Amino acid sequence: MPETQTHVKTSCYHCGDECLTTTYQKDHKQFCCQGCQSVYTILSGAGLCNYYNYNEHPGTTRIRTDKRFDYLSDPTILAELLDYTDDWLSIITLYIPQIHCSSCLWLLEQLNRFNPAIHYSRVDFLKKQLVVRFDPREFSLQQLVELLNDVGYEPLISLQDIIKKQNKAEKGNLVQKIAVAGFCFGNVMLLSFPEYFGLSAFEESFKHFFGWLNVLFGIPVVFYSGWGYFASAWHNLKNKVLNIDFPLALGIAVLFIRTAAEILTHTGAGFADTLCGLVFFLLIGKFVQQKTYHHISFERDYRSFFPVAVQVMQEGREKPLPLSDLLTGHRMVIRHNEIIPADAILLQGEALIDFSFVTGEAVPVNKTLGEIVYAGGRQTGEAIELEVIKPVSQSYLTQLWNNEAFTRKQDNRMKTFNERVSKYFTIVLITIAVGALLAWLPFDLRRGIDAFTAVLIVACPCALALSTPFTMSAALSIFDHNLFYLKNTTVVEQMARIDALVMDKTGTITTGSSKRIDLGGELTAEQRQLIFSVCANSIHPLSRMICQYFGDLEKLKVSDYREIAGKGITAWVNGHQLCIGSGELIFGYFTELKLMTRVHLMIDGAYLGYFGFYHEYRQGLKQVAELAPAYSLYLLSGDQDHERSELLRYFPDNGHLFFGQSPQQKLDRIEALQQQGLKVMMLGDGLNDSGALKQSDLGVAVTDNVNNFSPGSDAILDGRAFHKLPAFLRFSKDTVTIIHLSFLISLTYNLIGLSYAITGRLSPLVAAILMPLSTVTIISFTTLATHFFAKRRKLI
Repeated sequence: MPETQTHVKTSCYHCGDECLTTTYQKDHKQFCCQGCQSVYTILSGAGLCNYYNYNEHPGTTRIRTDKRFDYLSDPTILAELLDYTDDWLSIITLYIPQIHCSSCLWLLEQLNRFNPAIHYSRVDFLKKQLVVRFDPREFSLQQLVELLNDVGYEPLISLQDIIKKQNKAEKGNLVQKIAVAGFCFGNVMLLSFPEYFGLSAFEESFKHFFGWLNVLFGIPVVFYSGWGYFASAWHNLKNKVLNIDFPLALGIAVLFIRTAAEILTHTGAGFADTLCGLVFFLLIGKFVQQKTYHHISFERDYRSFFPVAVQVMQEGREKPLPLSDLLTGHRMVIRHNEIIPADAILLQGEALIDFSFVTGEAVPVNKTLGEIVYAGGRQTGEAIELEVIKPVSQSYLTQLWNNEAFTRKQDNRMKTFNERVSKYFTIVLITIAVGALLAWLPFDLRRGIDAFTAVLIVACPCALALSTPFTMSAALSIFDHNLFYLKNTTVVEQMARIDALVMDKTGTITTGSSKRIDLGGELTAEQRQLIFSVCANSIHPLSRMICQYFGDLEKLKVSDYREIAGKGITAWVNGHQLCIGSGELIFGYFTELKLMTRVHLMIDGAYLGYFGFYHEYRQGLKQVAELAPAYSLYLLSGDQDHERSELLRYFPDNGHLFFGQSPQQKLDRIEALQQQGLKVMMLGDGLNDSGALKQSDLGVAVTDNVNNFSPGSDAILDGRAFHKLPAFLRFSKDTVTIIHLSFLISLTYNLIGLSYAITGRLSPLVAAILMPLSTVTIISFTTLATHFFAKRRKLI
């Protein structure tokens, strides 16, 4: 679908009531009337089409046949795309990037009125997903997709959808664990009030009864809600790693054992309230940590970019073929704007391939018959036929993804503060506990055991475990509000330690494929019309930009039109000969220009000037450049160096500018910088940057639409927020400072608690006060401090 969308109110053609109009660019309008429940699409100059009225024609639709979706009739592809299917019911989840407002939800959740074979349709707005249940006997998946396309919501179906279906894992039951822990915590607190106020001394039978109830409530908390901490601690111990889960698991175990022992021996009330509260708050922290922007996909590769199937010629006819079945020798048909999924030889048609997402080179490349066309290019002209010379699994693009940078575990590239501190925290904690036991052992064995267990209870790092998720959650919400989407909480700490920024050029520090165009010379109205008429016949991006520059002019008849690959166009219009193109075409020699691309203009042998095309650098590049010398700045570009002198304004060290870089060379450059001891952030936008993004310590994909394809990364930066990158880097350092301060606050509470614990006389009331008090303090401090620093950095 076109990207430009506007909303206005207009009158319904059917009932005259006011309804919503969604306009896609200038020629495609979609009307949704909630009065008479009509939905129809109008194409400018073509009249009314795709009209639906629920009241007059319930259950009827008129769907155009579109060969693009023929592959959805293939049983193999259906089996891999459908979530569930049997003889009577099929369920499919579709990604629809056009979803963006309440009208979209209203329309997409009324699909059952288009056809009664659609039983159910529901939208997940954040994920931009549509779940549909339908009867496969009366309505096919192909018809469903064609219907969605007709009403302006074409689903984005890629090869990655199949991979996700195949690797779909079961969701965790964290919410259920929180519910159990919360239920038990509330009841235990209620049963513990008599003990807090000394009322249990007047009624011993109720005291013991309440005590046993508390133990019973503690069992599901420990062995269901809190079991994950024991499993994690054991797994890490087997790998000779001490993480924060070990002291947490130790604290939970000691709390439960001491509570059960005191209730069993009638020597105390135990610490069931502290136990349940500890597990409940820890799980809340984990829930907050996990709830981080699941509507954005960060693990993307070339399969997100490739179609599910491709059209091949078999027995003189086009047939859809699943990409997994595409083999050497197959003859593919690739149409305008479609991706070439495998290395192939051009057999028929005029190929103008856009490789910008693979190589970074912004100018499309002309290919001649018999020439090899590598996978990942996008055809920008007419339909072409190619013969596959390598299957998808062996193509150049796939080999890029087989690099070891894509297989190594990414989240352990830098250890977080919690991971570094927890090892020493655990050792100190156990040392103090054993020391308290040994100190009391010669005098009072019972008191020594009480002191040992009390130290483990009080010093349990609950507040430390909560400080990071709550701080990071607040920080992530700030980043999200400013159009910077992070993969997980550890990315913030990784960003705080970055000292080198490496940037791609095309699409990263420039505004995608758009360029600024200037006219060097004066043209009359007639000359403008002549040039427009010639350029309108070309599909080259520069020709299209010239047409856009002139606007909507009348097109004159063109004869003897000839387009020379890499040079330009010659043609006759109304008796005038026009030459439009490079200096080699106009002057007979190549004119190299450093700052811009020029398209020269000549009519009837008279030179009229040129169009100059400049890359538009992103707003804020100057502010990013000012990060030097605190950060080392590098440029890695697949483009040629015709803009080197211009870029030296932003990258003062000429030795840090690298042009003509292949994907492998970019990856190698990143690795070389890391070997020098630098912590590298890579900013890129295309497949050609994917290896470098994975290899870097922090990979950031820059995109002008977060729902479009972007390579696998640790973060996604909306191009509109590029100027805020310096503020993001500083705020990440502020966030780590907040975590350090939270640790000091947590340590203060632990020291206060330890002063009671080592005496061996820790009461349940003191434990019940300290634990929630420290938790509330940490949560309040992290939230307020995060917003303070965000305001200081002008992010809110």
